[in-house]
Amino acid sequence: MSSLNVFITGGASGIGFGIASALAASGHHVILADINEDAANSAASQLSEQGFSASAVVVDVTSAESVSALPGQLQDTPVDVLVNNAGIQHVAKLEEFPAQKWQQLINIMLVGPALLTQAFLPDMKARNFGRIINIGSIHSLVASPYKSAYVSAKHGLLGLAKTLALEIGEADITVNTICPAYVKTPLVEKQIADQAKENGISEEQVINEIMLKPMPKKAFITIEELASTAQFLISDAARNITAQTLVLDGGWTAR
Repeated sequence: MSSLNVFITGGASGIGFGIASALAASGHHVILADINEDAANSAASQLSEQGFSASAVVVDVTSAESVSALPGQLQDTPVDVLVNNAGIQHVAKLEEFPAQKWQQLINIMLVGPALLTQAFLPDMKARNFGRIINIGSIHSLVASPYKSAYVSAKHGLLGLAKTLALEIGEADITVNTICPAYVKTPLVEKQIADQAKENGISEEQVINEIMLKPMPKKAFITIEELASTAQFLISDAARNITAQTLVLDGGWTAR
C-alpha cells in the first residue's frame, strides 16, 4: 500500500497517539490534531525524532469554524484517512450531571466526527478515496450507569457511520467504528478513580468487579490491538468493509 495521510483527532495522547505511532511506523504520514497545541507539537516531534513522518495541527472539534478551516490549512497534505478519536468522560448520575458537561461530551464525540467528516468528504470524493474510522467503545453497544452522555455519544457514532455509508457507497470511501472494551489510558485511569468514588469501593474493585467482570477474557484491550485494527481498515483488503462495527471486547457482548 502506498503512503497515506492520516488525520487523527485527540492524536497527542492515549489511543490517538498509539494509533498514530503504529501508522507512522508503517510508513504513513500522520497529522496529530489536538486542542492542546503544545501537546500536539510535542507528540509530532517525538515521532519525527524516530524518523517518522508527522505533523501537528490545532483544532477544536466542537467548533464548526475551526473544523471547516482544516482543508484549507492542509491543502498541501490532502487527508486520505480520518480517525475520529477525540474524547472525554464524565461520570455522574443523570440528575447530578451538569447540563453543560453533558452537551460538551456529545459535541466532542458525536457532533465533532460529523463536522470533521463533512469537512474532508468533498476532497475524498473528488479523489475517489477515503477511509473514515470512528473510535467508538463497548459503550456503543451496551451501557453502564453514570455515563449517560458518553454512552449516548458512542451509540450515536454507529448510526452516523451507517447513514454515511449509504450516502457515499458509490465512491471508494468506507466508514467504520472500532469499539473496544476498556483500554488502559489516562482517561480510563481517571474513570477508575471516579467510579471508585461514585460506588464507594476501591480502585482494584472497580477494575475487577466493574470493568473486567463482563469480559470472559478478563483483560484490558491494548492500544496495539486498536492500531492493528485501524491498519486493517485502511488496507486494500478492507475496501468493501463499510458501515461496520468492529468489536474488541474480550467476549463481553456474547452474554
